[in-house]
Order: sequence, then structure tokens, then C-alpha cells
Amino acid sequence: MDLKRKKQLIKEYENRKPEMGIISFCCVITKETFLDISKDTKADFNSNRFKLMANWHPNKRLQELWNLYHENNFQLSVIQILKYEDPKADHTEELEKLLMQCLESNSNARRIWHGKKSNASVPAQATDRS
Repeated sequence: MDLKRKKQLIKEYENRKPEMGIISFCCVITKETFLDISKDTKADFNSNRFKLMANWHPNKRLQELWNLYHENNFQLSVIQILKYEDPKADHTEELEKLLMQCLESNSNARRIWHGKKSNASVPAQATDRS
């Protein structure tokens, strides 16, 4: 690949507008729903599915349900989409507000992650592998 084409592809990637919103993993058997903010819904679905299929997801309850009922008994969806203009701006605060609204409107819903993803202070029950 020539340098000009490489620079063009990098620029396109940097200026892309991935879908942002609230993602949901809902067990259709138990109706338990796990929600999270997402700055790239496709990437976050792939990441969570990979961890679940590898039996390596930090959310112990979600992993238990996945192992018991398997992927075909889960409904994966984007339940809220954030409309935004600037792909380089930080939309975390807006996404967190959307998440809070979604959690308040569904008594069976909880967060996929028990704290900030980048925060190492995830409660022990979320990461306990025993």
C-alpha cells in the first residue's frame, strides 16, 4: 500500500462516526438485562461476546447465564442511540445520562460493568472466577 493511500485510510478512520448508545444483553429466559454505554456499539458487542464465549467475562452473573442458556437465548440490542456531531468530542457524560434513564425504566436491568471500564476498582463479585 502506498503512503498516500495509507494516510487517506487513517484520516477516514479518525473521522468516522461510530454508532454510540446503550447496548443491552437480555437473557430471554430470565428477563435479566445487562446494559452499558458504548462509544462504538459494534466493537463493544464483539468485545463482550468474545469474553462471554471465552468464559472470561468479568460480570459473573452475565457469564453464568450465558453458560447456562447460551447465545441463542440472549437478545443483543442497541436500546438507545446517541445522536452527535463531533466524533472527537467526549460523549461519556451524555451516554451515562442515557444509561441512567434506561436503568430507571427497567427493574430487571443492571450495568454490565459495575464501575468505569478503565477503573480497576470493580467489585470482587464482578471479577471472582472461583
